Amino acid sequence: MKLRRNKPFQAEVSTTSLNDIMFFLLLFFLIVSTMANPNVIRLLLPKAGSTQTVSKLQITVSVTEDKRIYLDNKEITFDQYVAELKKVATTMDEPTIILRMAQNLIIQDLVDYLEVGAKEKVKIVLATEKKK
Repeated sequence: MKLRRNKPFQAEVSTTSLNDIMFFLLLFFLIVSTMANPNVIRLLLPKAGSTQTVSKLQITVSVTEDKRIYLDNKEITFDQYVAELKKVATTMDEPTIILRMAQNLIIQDLVDYLEVGAKEKVKIVLATEKKK
């Protein structure tokens, strides 16, 4: 005996779980985007065997491979760097500068930046990556 259906069979795609998947994807990308820091200047830092952390109030100076200078993510010139160090030396007690230089710059570049800090009696710490 053959039974017939009143309605013809139609293929359907169940989309009820797509709402949950889209919600989890949105949540994942929101969490990841808040962890990413877009204001970071990417540099390949020199490597050192031991590292030390600085806990005081600090100012970050980054020097890229093409010798562009960034003071806390704001691009400046070398003359502005010298003026900023003079200002920091007079306004802060125990000022600390974190110097982040690209690893392929020459030693003279490093000496130029450290010399300004020595004249102004500002503590300058060279940022490095830990050797693996």
